[in-house]
Amino acid sequence: QVQLVESGGGLVQPGGSLRLSCEGSGFSFSLYSLSWYRKTRGKDREGVAYIGTISVSTSYADAVKGRFTSSRDIVKYAVYLQMTSLSPEDTAVFSCPAALVPTNYWGPGTQVSVPS
Repeated sequence: QVQLVESGGGLVQPGGSLRLSCEGSGFSFSLYSLSWYRKTRGKDREGVAYIGTISVSTSYADAVKGRFTSSRDIVKYAVYLQMTSLSPEDTAVFSCPAALVPTNYWGPGTQVSVPS
């Protein structure tokens, strides 16, 4: 059974940090590229980070560049998103889809809340 489970979200004060985790099972995790997306109520889903099949291949949205860092652990079938200098604009549900054309897997996401 394919599973992707995000964790690590929560309530954090402005300027704080969080580390999100995403663990996969039931598929060949190491063959899939991973991304981090976030969805805020009333807005379109936004891609914030991409990490390829090896950690050296990463890219970030301008809104998070310099503040967010993504990495993956192939052995643990996991990918991480280290977030720093968080602001209320970062409040969203964060998800980590796994992609290997034509397949996409999505997890339920984890809520990150930064109060204003």
